[in-house]
Amino acid sequence: MPRPALAGSRHLLENSAHWLHTDSPASSRQVSPTLSPRRRFPSLPRSPTQSATKFPTTLSSLHEAENAGAPPQEKEAEHAMARRWIRWMHKRGVKAWVVPSALLAATCIKLSISLGSYSGRGTPPMFGDYEAQRHWMELTIHLPIRRWYTYDLQYWGLDYPPLTAYVSWLCGVIGHWLDPSWVALDNSRGIETESSKIFMRSTNFALMTLLFQPALLLIDFGHFQYNSVMLGFALLAINFFAWEQDLAGAICFVLSLGFKQMALYYAPAIGGYLLAKCLYLGVLNGGKLFLRLALVTSLSFIVLFLPFLPPRIFPFARGLFEDKVANFWCASNVVFKWKVWASSAFLIKLSAVLTAVGFLPNVLVFLRIAWQTQLSQGAKAPSHTPILPLLPYALLTSSMSFFLFSFQVHEKTILLPLLPITLLLSGAPMDSTIFGWGVLANNVAVFSMWPLLKRDGLGVQYIALLILWNRLLGYNPLRLPSRSFVQLLSLAVYAAGLGLHVLELLMLPPARYPDLFAVLNVLISTPVFVLVWLWSIKCGVEMSWAVGGLGNAVSRPHRSSLVGDDEKPVSAGKARSVSSIGSAQGRRRAPFVDGEEKPNVDSVQS
Repeated sequence: MPRPALAGSRHLLENSAHWLHTDSPASSRQVSPTLSPRRRFPSLPRSPTQSATKFPTTLSSLHEAENAGAPPQEKEAEHAMARRWIRWMHKRGVKAWVVPSALLAATCIKLSISLGSYSGRGTPPMFGDYEAQRHWMELTIHLPIRRWYTYDLQYWGLDYPPLTAYVSWLCGVIGHWLDPSWVALDNSRGIETESSKIFMRSTNFALMTLLFQPALLLIDFGHFQYNSVMLGFALLAINFFAWEQDLAGAICFVLSLGFKQMALYYAPAIGGYLLAKCLYLGVLNGGKLFLRLALVTSLSFIVLFLPFLPPRIFPFARGLFEDKVANFWCASNVVFKWKVWASSAFLIKLSAVLTAVGFLPNVLVFLRIAWQTQLSQGAKAPSHTPILPLLPYALLTSSMSFFLFSFQVHEKTILLPLLPITLLLSGAPMDSTIFGWGVLANNVAVFSMWPLLKRDGLGVQYIALLILWNRLLGYNPLRLPSRSFVQLLSLAVYAAGLGLHVLELLMLPPARYPDLFAVLNVLISTPVFVLVWLWSIKCGVEMSWAVGGLGNAVSRPHRSSLVGDDEKPVSAGKARSVSSIGSAQGRRRAPFVDGEEKPNVDSVQS
């Protein structure tokens, strides 16, 4: 009996494979050239007159000329301002400046955000997150390493893993060289001079992963955080896994975890992926990989954590939650007062159980596929595992489970689920459900942080970045599949969010319920995050059917995804070639000939 919806699952796998811009295991055809995700070009020869056509000199005229006679779907795709700008840069012969220009624009935006206020400004005795980051620089350059995690814990005690401490030390050394008063031990507490703030803002530019993502920009450059470093290491780990460099990927993930313990949100997915790969490779090769991973991971942890053991990095003393966060605990607390009816010890255990139940489905999917494929193929199994396209869904499921159900969640931890869903979003067609879910999750994530951003005085930056990011993507919920669930949900959520903002602007909350607007924000945002979590599980299960079917097909004598169009087996090197996120995108784009994109006929689907 055929598996249900196998054809649809294969289609999902083909679309999802573009998060790495790789060849999908579901097809022997190459990925279509993507200046924009999944852009299709007609495989028609260009006439001599077309080659001689002069190019428009403005973006608007170029846009009109390009879309003359184009199919409706292609016209809609050109609503993405970023895509139009990239095409214009290519056609003007300055494509080498695309990345530098984007970096420069992102830097200008970050500096603009930094002109705003921040929580705790001029508010003794703690002075907010700005003072926390500055204080860690102060103590790491003046105290011996053994005292970093024990010095005056009541005043912004260092409670992040060692890599954060090392970065604070490095920034502190530079700051002390520039002006010792910025980091004078104890005497600099509460310092808020303009020069010290400029220095603090400028130390936050390392390892940017998602240049214009509103949530990351607002938290790191408005709220004084360094999440981009943690996410950057996580992204490097994913990239190394895609290149089959599993040991380097494991080291990068340890570095991510060594910077902030929130990277644990990814641990079940990454651990499940690596364990499944060891299982897939069999007893001999898989056993060797397992031992190497265990050795490299252990040594990395020892090097990072040995000088600080045991570090104080898990805030169990703070209780189940502090501020109003759009997760299960805070939303359900409106009806059931958890802190009244349950002890802290019981809530820690319950949150651990719910979190584990939340991330287990996609981890088990990894193991099932690996075991099933190993049984069906044995020693003939290719060294490149077929489970890589499932990794972003597993990362999304795992991180969203932690955000929804784990103990002591902060608003900013929504950044972790946003990384994998933004990877999926970046390679999805604009009219697909993946694109719709990805943009919805990002927009609601920024909305869910509004109470925090309001306290920081970042209202203007909040509105401007949301508009800019959606405009760059060319996003419009009305262009999603008509009357689809994700379209209707998006319209309802945006209407509710806009209504709440208008209500908050026109009236004050009643004295009896001072947190009314924050609670309403939670009640709007939490259902969306729950649905994103369920959607990621659904996609993982559907893709497992497709990958499982492909694994069985490979062991059969007839043509499979590892056989080329000429019916000859693809070489081992080609079968293993999984490209990195950045470099593959550049290699797989259609070449520009005379300023026009030349279609790759082999990649155009019939």
